[in-house]
Amino acid sequence: MTGLVFVVVIPFVFIVAQAIFPHLGRGSLAAPFSAMVGALSDPRLIGMTMNTLLLGALVVGLSALIAVPLAVLRGLFRVPLAVLWDVLFLIPFMIPPYIATLGWIMTLQPRGYLTQLFGVDLATFLFSVPGIAFVMSLNTFPVVYFAVSRTIETVGSRYADVGRVFGASPAKAFWRITLPLATPGLVASLLLVFAMAIEEYGTPAALGTRAGFEVLVTAIDLRVSDWPIDLPGAAILSLVLVILSFAAFLLQRWILTRRSYQTTTGKPQAGARRELGRWRYPVIALFALVAFVAAAIPILAILATALSRTISGGLSLANLGLDNFAAILGDTSGALRALGTSLGLGIAAAITTGFLGALSAYTIVKTKVRGRGLLDVLTILPNALPGIVVAVGLILAWNQPWLPITPYNTTLILLLAYCCILLPQPVRYATAAFHQIGDNLEAAARVAGASPLIVFRRIMLPLIMPGMIASMLLVFAVATRELVASIVIAPVGVSTISTYIWRQFEQGSVGQGMAMAFLTILISTAFPLMVLQLMRRRKGSPML
Repeated sequence: MTGLVFVVVIPFVFIVAQAIFPHLGRGSLAAPFSAMVGALSDPRLIGMTMNTLLLGALVVGLSALIAVPLAVLRGLFRVPLAVLWDVLFLIPFMIPPYIATLGWIMTLQPRGYLTQLFGVDLATFLFSVPGIAFVMSLNTFPVVYFAVSRTIETVGSRYADVGRVFGASPAKAFWRITLPLATPGLVASLLLVFAMAIEEYGTPAALGTRAGFEVLVTAIDLRVSDWPIDLPGAAILSLVLVILSFAAFLLQRWILTRRSYQTTTGKPQAGARRELGRWRYPVIALFALVAFVAAAIPILAILATALSRTISGGLSLANLGLDNFAAILGDTSGALRALGTSLGLGIAAAITTGFLGALSAYTIVKTKVRGRGLLDVLTILPNALPGIVVAVGLILAWNQPWLPITPYNTTLILLLAYCCILLPQPVRYATAAFHQIGDNLEAAARVAGASPLIVFRRIMLPLIMPGMIASMLLVFAVATRELVASIVIAPVGVSTISTYIWRQFEQGSVGQGMAMAFLTILISTAFPLMVLQLMRRRKGSPML
């Protein structure tokens, strides 16, 4: 509980306190609610809030438009090369959004790669609200695709076939039977997409400025990073963002509780998928087009920029080389230090969240101690706290002048931010694993004289370790490339992978930034795969 208080509770409490008491940083509780009245009456707040909602709605709609047809085809039909498409659709989700955005900027900006190759200029579209939503949707649609395709695969076509026997057309059977049964997966994934969209910083910051499109996330960053610093205003905007996230969660609960989406036959569904017939090649073309646009174009743009000696030299063999990678490996601009910092923080965040997650889940599922419900709420709360809100909370909590010792302006503040943002992943994995373990093993160990600590360490923890390692690898992959909290609270002189890339791009050293981005994609993808492969080999060892 103490760990969760430091990681989750303290930042959120200080956000609320700073919003109520504007002079909290001076140690004064004078003039409560005065800043809140002024901020909430600011006409710009309405505009930023509406822009945030508009962006979230556009990303949700466009993600659904891309993902749902692909997911339906994947779930109900025998799509050629289905596993390959799954892997390719996972790539956009693995590319950090701000890195993908930088790749699209290099592709579609004036005199960008698209103009050089085909003479087409789409810069006006890119630096617009639809362009922002388009770029963000290419990063988020895999969430909907995987959730809906697996849900529809589970539902199968059996119920729709029954509807067709009673006279329903194929389209009516799908809309009235199959799709409603897939509603839980669809709604949950769209909620996650909405939350990702309203808290995303990199894409709105990179594209929205030129379009004059300000959202809550960029406004919060402006208030904590530009002089004069406005911490009360940042806290108030953070609360507005939290309210939007929580409202989306309540909307999901309302949709799912209005009616039942369970089947009642108890019979297993047929696993056979239908053949595509004459639609085989159009479907392959559709999957290939989406994979090319979402995965290939950003990666190729990143690699082309990383290999370019000068941006003005364009796409020509004479301008290609490994100079930017040599500069990264030579550490001429602090790239290796940034890489080492992020890798170290990623490993530390994975270990810390894994430990806290396992202990919290064990307490929630396997014990009868008081306060288990509160502990469960604390582990879920970070889901409603966007990264920028966590960063602001940490600034407010640990930058108080009366504190004798503080992690502020040290790398520990980054570790606290990563742990708060990513804690729910290990907790959910561990909770699911503990629910699958019966109580007889623990009872037998207690009868044999084992203490609760021994039971947890020698019996329960090894049983949940495969799932925990998977969740910790996810934490590592996300923590090493986290942007928004890193930009806001990174100590002076400390650079991470994300801040290094962002600042290289701002300073005009685009090639080195993209070289680091390409290395980041390789590391964040290859390292988890290597660990999982080692786990498989060890599991297959005769010694086990």
